[in-house]
Amino acid sequence: MAEIFVSLGGNIEPERRLSQAAQLLRAAFPDIRFSRCYRNPAVGFEGQDFINAAACFNVDVEIAQLLATLHQIEEQCGRRRDDPKWAPRAMDLDVLLIDQQVGEWPGLRLPRPDLLRRAYMLGPVAELAPSLRHPTAGQSMAELWRALQPQTPALTPVALDLNRTE
Repeated sequence: MAEIFVSLGGNIEPERRLSQAAQLLRAAFPDIRFSRCYRNPAVGFEGQDFINAAACFNVDVEIAQLLATLHQIEEQCGRRRDDPKWAPRAMDLDVLLIDQQVGEWPGLRLPRPDLLRRAYMLGPVAELAPSLRHPTAGQSMAELWRALQPQTPALTPVALDLNRTE
């Protein structure tokens, strides 16, 4: 079993789509846990704020199958594979970490390089697993988050609980 951390977020009907994604992720990965949800400015383009969270689950699956499952969930939440990279997003699911794996696979680089510089990724992961050590930086997620916080816009908590199963 591998411990997987995934970032999820969007800025097109984000509350509805995040709830939908959480339900679909829970069906695929029953032991999933979610961080709180946070509002943050769009990165890389002018647009509405995003709402982001992180998820953690354990699964014994090949990387290609994991990515296929996540892409299918994105599509069910309104994401099109041909959407421009720096544009509004219905749903974005990005694998951040798989245990302590380091390397590149088709469609995936681990650990995700953005994790160390994107508050909307690192903050929620640090919330879920503060003592987890980053596979290449060697510091805990809590230490990395404390170092990044002064350099980045604050994350604003949103009253959306993805851990609720109702």
